[in-house]
Amino acid sequence: MIEITADMEAIIKQAIMSFVATVNEDGTPNLSPKASLTIRNGVLYFADIASPKTIRNLRRNPAVEINVVDIFQRRGYRFTGHALVLLPNDAEYLMIAEWVRSANGAEYPVDHVVKIETTSITPLLSPAHVFAQPPRDQDEIRNTYYQKYAVKPVGA
Repeated sequence: MIEITADMEAIIKQAIMSFVATVNEDGTPNLSPKASLTIRNGVLYFADIASPKTIRNLRRNPAVEINVVDIFQRRGYRFTGHALVLLPNDAEYLMIAEWVRSANGAEYPVDHVVKIETTSITPLLSPAHVFAQPPRDQDEIRNTYYQKYAVKPVGA
């Protein structure tokens, strides 16, 4: 398994929303938003709260890709790997289910927990990081997108 860095973990926490891609039975892609992507002990997990198609796809074909991008930093990561749908009596399932319920409330169902065996991680960078001349620093990029989205950082 590939190491998940502190920066990757920070992006996941800051972005909140990630997108999980699986393969439908007919070979077409299925993209499902997740606000439950988390890292525990260097491993990626997400909870299935309302995604039965994602789970059906993963049980048939465990290939998965997860994209997470911080919209203000204009950067993120692509995690590729194989998924394992955990059983409800599994300690890792219980750990993630308890986290989801403590964060969102007991009314949130955790139908499944998915553990990802990461086989590749690649950075996702906006053209603002790649092509801007002269190069822009992260603070400048972040402030530009705060303005574009008409938001202010907490505490500002």
